[in-house]
Amino acid sequence: MTALQNRHDFALVFEVVNGNPNGDPDAGNLPRLDPETNKGLVSDVSLKRKIRNYVDLARTGEDGFHIYVEEGAILNEKHRQAYKALSPDDAKLDTARKLNPKDDGELAKLRGFMCANFFDVRTFGAVMSTGINCGQVKGPVQMTFATSVEPILPLEISITRMAATNEAEKKEKVEGDDSVERTDNRTMGRKHIVPYGLYVAHGFVSAKFAERTGFSQADLELLWEALANMFEHDRAAARGEMATRKLIVFKHDSALGNAPAHKLFDLLRIGRNVDGAFRSVDDKRIGNEPPARRFSDYIVEIDRDACPPGVEIIEKL
Repeated sequence: MTALQNRHDFALVFEVVNGNPNGDPDAGNLPRLDPETNKGLVSDVSLKRKIRNYVDLARTGEDGFHIYVEEGAILNEKHRQAYKALSPDDAKLDTARKLNPKDDGELAKLRGFMCANFFDVRTFGAVMSTGINCGQVKGPVQMTFATSVEPILPLEISITRMAATNEAEKKEKVEGDDSVERTDNRTMGRKHIVPYGLYVAHGFVSAKFAERTGFSQADLELLWEALANMFEHDRAAARGEMATRKLIVFKHDSALGNAPAHKLFDLLRIGRNVDGAFRSVDDKRIGNEPPARRFSDYIVEIDRDACPPGVEIIEKL
């Protein structure tokens, strides 16, 4: 396939309702947040995981769309596939614990195999020099942490269960009365949720790096599809309801781009919907408004008149 010809930048706007969009393992799995602003965070790694999972579902078993970083995968065994593709008759490749390319030419072929066969390598890049060495490659698609539009208020909800874990627990009696079983000995747990949060992540697609990995226009369309639908196939009790609300793409006329990404992202404004009128979330009067609990509590505006020449604004959602 022909590599991508145009640079793209994009803004992904998504929401969470009564869920934990990205737990922080260093904070007891509380929703990630910026301690200075109390705005919620979702890591780029979390978002890329969801993209990978969607592509794996949408293109299961299809050549060129395998996933390199997946649950339970042994990465070196995937590197071994590249060596075996180059030298299918070399029996030593099946058992070797370490392999290195003979020269730069072989290294380029190994990287080429990995890019051609694994969508996430072709898209995000990868470090593939772990024992069985296929080098490393920088992918054309990069993403930032997502940040919530307003501060979030994480809640800790206690939960209980009625089932016993073992026979001894089931038969435990209330002290002084053998006829009554205890009902307060069930394990208790906690769930951390955000009642509502609207998040924005920025992304960048480099046409020049796409030349190195073979990332194509068809791959880009699959990326847009994944960003629009990835939450639909990532349901879990802990994550509540998550959905992509807006996907705004800035397409440049050239491979190097026609405007700085930060100026394009400044064209996007998200404010509170106050009686049908836009009000900045930094407006102190917002403190008198009830907390946002749905997407309709916000207004998303794009200043198309200020868009630089050579850039097209495309709303995918």
